[in-house]
Amino acid sequence: MTDRGVPQQMPTASVRARRTIPLVWIVPALTALIALWLAWDTWSKKGPVITVSFETAAGLTAGQSQLKYKNVVMGTVKSIDVSPDLTHVVATIETTRDAEPLLTDKTIFWVVKPELFAGSLTGLETLLSGSYIGMRPVAEKERGKPQRHFVGQQDPPVLQAWAKGTTFKLDSKRLGSISLGSPVFFRDIEVGTVLGWDLGDLASRVTVHAFIRAPFDQYVREDSMFWNASGVSVKLSGDGVSVRMESLRALLLGGIAFESPTGKETPVAKAGAEFRLYHNFDEAQAAGFGRQIHLVSYFPGSVAGLAVGSEVTLHGLKIGEVTDVGLVYDAKLQRIVAPVHYRVEAGRVANFASLLKMDSETLAQEMIKRGMRATLQSTSLITGQKVVALERVEDAPPATLEKAGDYYVVPAVESGGFDALTTSATQLLSKLNDIDYQKIGRSLTAAAVGLDNTINGEQLKKTLAALEATMIDVRDIAKKLDVEGTPALKRLPAIAQQLQDSLTQANKLFGSLNAGYGDDSRFRRDLDRLLPQLTDAARSIRALADLLSRHPEALIKGRTNTGKE
Repeated sequence: MTDRGVPQQMPTASVRARRTIPLVWIVPALTALIALWLAWDTWSKKGPVITVSFETAAGLTAGQSQLKYKNVVMGTVKSIDVSPDLTHVVATIETTRDAEPLLTDKTIFWVVKPELFAGSLTGLETLLSGSYIGMRPVAEKERGKPQRHFVGQQDPPVLQAWAKGTTFKLDSKRLGSISLGSPVFFRDIEVGTVLGWDLGDLASRVTVHAFIRAPFDQYVREDSMFWNASGVSVKLSGDGVSVRMESLRALLLGGIAFESPTGKETPVAKAGAEFRLYHNFDEAQAAGFGRQIHLVSYFPGSVAGLAVGSEVTLHGLKIGEVTDVGLVYDAKLQRIVAPVHYRVEAGRVANFASLLKMDSETLAQEMIKRGMRATLQSTSLITGQKVVALERVEDAPPATLEKAGDYYVVPAVESGGFDALTTSATQLLSKLNDIDYQKIGRSLTAAAVGLDNTINGEQLKKTLAALEATMIDVRDIAKKLDVEGTPALKRLPAIAQQLQDSLTQANKLFGSLNAGYGDDSRFRRDLDRLLPQLTDAARSIRALADLLSRHPEALIKGRTNTGKE
């Protein structure tokens, strides 16, 4: 029997235990676990719901616009509704858990969108992603109270809370072209930003808040000078035209610059320190000359042409400026006067160095004691602009120091310069106006009438007739002299010749006398020899006379030889 005839053995089936959960349920289970994990993760990262009100909802979209801090998403706008009073919109935002510590009463919100602000083009990323809400919390040391309802700002804040630096207050009468975000420069380097401004003193002054970043805030000293660096300053002087511009950004947006004096170890200014904001660089430079003395003068005449900022000069050089010009009623004089307030920088006068150790009152008293007086002088006949000139007046009447509030009163005298010429011309015109021209005209008319009467009168006619007769007599006398004097005049040449001959003979006579008896003549030489001989003979005769007077007997006996005569 072949192998085919052998019956084959049948396989045995195995029995296995059936699974309790089918594999098909694994995917839904994993999906559920993932969903639970996502839900827990979302819940764990979810923060409080806040509301922020804005003027408009421009650029915001519910469900799409986000809340960001440093470009990190801190929430999403869920809805945008109009307020019940219809004055603004309210954006409801679901924040993340990371944003919860930042939601305090000092947190600032604003809408970020493309705009030019503070000289920079911000929000360019919103061109693709759309506008979003930005937030700026406070620093940790200034943490506020938790809050859930906020009022958003129209403009973004200039500085972030984490920026290090110092804020200073700048006092000015006008804000000018300075705006929020205007740069602050130090030696042409941008070191800060204008935060804003306040109005004070009944809106008569402006206080600008300027932030200086670290470490540049250490260069702000107690004697630093701030000035408005906006625009272009053009100055024409003897050296030509000088143009000063801080930067193109300051030209467009306005700006502030400051400088600290070198060579002085003055303390660093503290936060919140107040400084004066000068109108320009020249004004700031002019004010940096040490201690200032505040003075006031009451001028007797008009102060037209004098304004705030006008110069105060000494010997033609600027030493200060006018701070105020007004009108007040003087009860003592019972009339309205124009007080001119001005400040003087005593440090500009070198020979006042020894006096700078005095207090302001003593220094002002010394100035007045030395004859210092205030005058008004015109600098231009065309514009009529005036300055206050301090001059030492010789033989000035004694004056005592007076004080009007915080100002010392400097006596004023009559104006000088062009005003003196104008005053003199005015006085001359007044004197000319005082002349009685009608009286002079009447006198001239009377004089003309008298002269006419004299010329055409009978007395003058008789005088002229007598004078005519006298001239006829004189003419007859002249004819007679001509007739009778002609022979004598004809003999004058012969008489002159005879006189000439007589003079010639006289000269010859004098020449002969000089030759016979002059200094070189023989007669003179013989006479010179004879005179000594006559002198000797006279001496001998005198000796003989003396001998005979003592010895008369010598005439008979002769001379004795006694040895004595």
